[in-house]
Amino acid sequence: MFRRKIMAVLAVVVAGLMAGAVDAQPLPSSRGDLEFSFAPLVKRVSPAVVNIYTATTTRVQRRLPFPFPGMPQDNSRVQNSLGSGVLVKPDGLIVTNAHVVRGADQIRVVLADRREFEAKLVTQDDRYDLALLRINSEGEKFPFLELRDSDSIEVGDIVLAIGNPFGLTQTVTGGIISALARSTGGVNDSSFFIQTDAAINPGNSGGALVSLDGRLIGINTAIYSQTGGSVGIGFATPSNIVARVIATGEKGGRIVRPWLGISMQRVTPDLATSLNLPRPTGLIVKDVFANGPGDRAGLKRNDVIIGLRDQMIDDEASLRFRLATLSVGDTVPLRVLRGGKELTLQVPLMAPPEDPPRDRSALDGRQPLSGATVVNLSPAVAEEMGLIEWRPGVAVIEVQPGSYASRFIKPGDMVIALNGKDVHSVAELKSRIAGGVSSLSIGREGMVSTIQFR
Repeated sequence: MFRRKIMAVLAVVVAGLMAGAVDAQPLPSSRGDLEFSFAPLVKRVSPAVVNIYTATTTRVQRRLPFPFPGMPQDNSRVQNSLGSGVLVKPDGLIVTNAHVVRGADQIRVVLADRREFEAKLVTQDDRYDLALLRINSEGEKFPFLELRDSDSIEVGDIVLAIGNPFGLTQTVTGGIISALARSTGGVNDSSFFIQTDAAINPGNSGGALVSLDGRLIGINTAIYSQTGGSVGIGFATPSNIVARVIATGEKGGRIVRPWLGISMQRVTPDLATSLNLPRPTGLIVKDVFANGPGDRAGLKRNDVIIGLRDQMIDDEASLRFRLATLSVGDTVPLRVLRGGKELTLQVPLMAPPEDPPRDRSALDGRQPLSGATVVNLSPAVAEEMGLIEWRPGVAVIEVQPGSYASRFIKPGDMVIALNGKDVHSVAELKSRIAGGVSSLSIGREGMVSTIQFR
């Protein structure tokens, strides 16, 4: 009896499913419908992905409590590391992460066909964690990947990650684009990543993130993990930044992010309400510097920047990224909201000026800043430090290890005030120090802390 009831229920369920299947996607009807593979794509793109092995010699000072005469005190050690890279030109130009080759004395590249080459560092951009290498082709044309516009991809697109995880030979993983314009601070200066759930692990750094058309859309750079293994949250540097590093690095330069000549802040919900905006988006202009690009374009205080070219601007990270993909000398359309109306202004992009001159000074003596090297903050210095805006002041660019200053300041800090009075220049700072230091105010990541001295 019970068995007959179960069969009756199943019959009803099956009937319901069959009835509902009329409007559903049809089931596979043949073996051919089930056979789908990325193998042709992998065969085409994987020869352009390489393994990178580096060796770095470090000296460790060996201190013995009772050293014997003639016994060496220095001990050299060789540290090995591994990563991945991508051939982006047939002449042997390779892109990888800067952290893969940083400080390396020897760089060895192994191709997918197991051939090995010594590689030379062409350039390294630590701000974007990218480096260019070159292997000697001797006239041979290597397989390479073309770059795709990273702005053309969408969340949900299928991607493949190819690299050298955990020292294994070339490995391919698949997934989708999980998010775009993802900010993950501290990884590189762009803070504007492609997020994917394709498995990325240690050793994948510098490898390829490839779209289904076989083009490079990103360089695998970092993962989010509490264990060191993949949890499905990986980050890739977009190909548009990679393209800029290639274009400037081959000429011996580095990316110079154009200067807009304005100061700004993100639009908060409260600001959006006061400005009668439908939602909190964009950046509100606080100040426009005279004769700067923004001034020449007609930007005004309280304008809200909402777009650059065809791309939306939601925060400082998105503006920083968009500017990094553009070149000095271009004129670009900037979309702003002014008085509830949208305007398009043509902004001439220029290099950030070094005004005032940096007046680099190493501070010494018996005072709290002894061991720090400081400069006047100019638009050029602010760009080098990765700051989105500039204001007059004094920046710390170096701190000698073990110095008195290293106890409470680090490179990138701003000297805001000394003895309760604002500091505007290096000359002013040095003059104040000569009179004694009772308090010091330091700016770091938007916060100001004051230290009292007795």
